[in-house]
Amino acid sequence: MGTVSLLDATDRAMLALLQDEGRMTNVDLAGRVGLTAPPCLRRLRSLEETGVIEGYHARLNAAALGYGIMVFALVSLRSQAEDDLQAFEKHVATLPEVRECHMLNGEIDFILKIVAHDLQAFQSFLTSHLTTAPNVTSVKTSLTIRTAKDEPGVPVDMD
Repeated sequence: MGTVSLLDATDRAMLALLQDEGRMTNVDLAGRVGLTAPPCLRRLRSLEETGVIEGYHARLNAAALGYGIMVFALVSLRSQAEDDLQAFEKHVATLPEVRECHMLNGEIDFILKIVAHDLQAFQSFLTSHLTTAPNVTSVKTSLTIRTAKDEPGVPVDMD
């Protein structure tokens, strides 16, 4: 939480703008936050170096690339020993279809967001890569019907 207190209103405005429009030029960003380009670039580099900005990426349309379905999988493991948790995380990291993996508190150990070309491809992925993974005791899946909100990033508090 230490980094948050070091951010001023200009830093927060820069972050909000970049989160919405990651391809914005430094000159455009500087103009929109009321700076000249050199100090804006220094602030930007500082935000990158301190890890507030973790990276930049293009947001791709899954359907346009042939990924017609998205599934959430709730995974329970036989053991929650740290080595076993890390082994599962390492396994999941090798699976490109798994787009997100979050360890949970409670009955379920992990929730995964998975994309697949179609139901048959997902079923094949499930039986050959997920249910057969070491230490997995159960996998419960839910196929998404529609997405009402899909907003990447985090809210940038402006106060």
